Amino acid sequence: MDRNPSPPSSEAEEEGDAVGNTVYSKHWLFSILTRLIEVISPEKTEPSVSPEGIQTELDEEMENDICKVWDMSMDEDVALFLQEFNAPDIFMGVFAKSKCPRLTEICVGILGNMACFQDICMSISKDENLGQVLLQRLCDSDSPTLLETSRLLLTCLSQPEVASVWVERIRENPSVYDCVCFIMSSSTNVELLVKVGEVVDKLFDLDEELMLNWIKNGTCRSVGPSVDDSPEELPDFKIVPCILEAAKQVRSDNPEGLDVYMHILQLLTTVDEGIQAIVQAPDGGKETWSLLYDLICHELCQPDDPPIIVQEQKTVLASILSVLSAMFASQSEQEYIKMRKSNVKLPFSCYFILDMPLIGSLIRILQYMEGCGKRSVDNSKDSEQQETGRADLNEEDFHLKILKDICCELLSNMLQELTKENTLEGLHQGHLNEQTCSCAFQNLLPLYFTSVESFLEVLREADQTLADNLEKRFPSLKVHA
Repeated sequence: MDRNPSPPSSEAEEEGDAVGNTVYSKHWLFSILTRLIEVISPEKTEPSVSPEGIQTELDEEMENDICKVWDMSMDEDVALFLQEFNAPDIFMGVFAKSKCPRLTEICVGILGNMACFQDICMSISKDENLGQVLLQRLCDSDSPTLLETSRLLLTCLSQPEVASVWVERIRENPSVYDCVCFIMSSSTNVELLVKVGEVVDKLFDLDEELMLNWIKNGTCRSVGPSVDDSPEELPDFKIVPCILEAAKQVRSDNPEGLDVYMHILQLLTTVDEGIQAIVQAPDGGKETWSLLYDLICHELCQPDDPPIIVQEQKTVLASILSVLSAMFASQSEQEYIKMRKSNVKLPFSCYFILDMPLIGSLIRILQYMEGCGKRSVDNSKDSEQQETGRADLNEEDFHLKILKDICCELLSNMLQELTKENTLEGLHQGHLNEQTCSCAFQNLLPLYFTSVESFLEVLREADQTLADNLEKRFPSLKVHA
């Protein structure tokens, strides 16, 4: 039998056969939906059919045709036609009966395309049965199906009209937490990890209650996927280690994915429970700090990068520094509590507090931002905005300002804890010198005057000449000396 054209044009059909304003044939699309029903309800057993009578593999012709529908469903007229002829209900049957991963992937993908259109998205989202079945797809063992399911969920969560429906549905379905954690902690598929990360990031951004529930989760066990499709107990997942594992997988291959997972960590630190989940892990937060430290000190915004790199990396840098700052503040508070309880001045013993390479990296970020700022001013001298001086910050400037604020806060807190020994180490390693200290003071003053003054006192013990030179460059410090 001859194969259908790809895709058939309405010109070859009777009058009124076109789907909306497209050249696609209603008759052809309807025939594919009919064949899809036959695939999941076979009348006779064929070689590609399992003993239970359900097809496990698609023949080449059917796969090609249903993939054409997948591509066509990006057109709103086609999506509306599929909705009119109850394609979502047909796909429900596929999810319930099909043993063919490829068919399931394609059907979820078609739904994902259809959900890009608001009215259809609302219809899909309000169908409770379909919603539950789609969430169950997150427990699938097939990575392509998981990817399309995540894409569909992200599409729905991005539509304000229905986002709350999905948040509530996910909140009431504990298996979603386990399935998502399982993917983040075990998958090596970078594309899948990025999309799942975007779903989690969107969920946490939309609903703090759900985020708190997931932070506190991990105490109960539930059934999840296994290699041989037989139920097994999933590990007792904790959200932070799962996020870290996913971040490690994507860090080299997908900068956008790394940005997503760093933002998830930043969202966790917006609540006390999230900070505690990070710093009170069995390793005391060491794994989190080590990963973020390595990114800041050895990968992002490096000495051999041009200063403009800070604009490209501004969001991921802000997220990382925000988490480090939250961890620093939390550990500082715990050390202070220990000191008060024991009535003895304890050394600031936390392993990450007084690391000179990190301080050097913070100052380098500020130096690069100064370079970018000067270039931006030079490029805009003749513009109307420069003449009026009344232009609001654009989005890029806004994110750079956030990065600077976070960087200054962390740097000021770290400088305040430096000892003479730490300072001598920084001078010896080249992280502290007149240029870097001047940059730090320029950005920290006057808001963090106390921290700068404290550091200058310590610096005076380590290098009197450098301290004197800095006092000359910043007279306000000398006045208060």
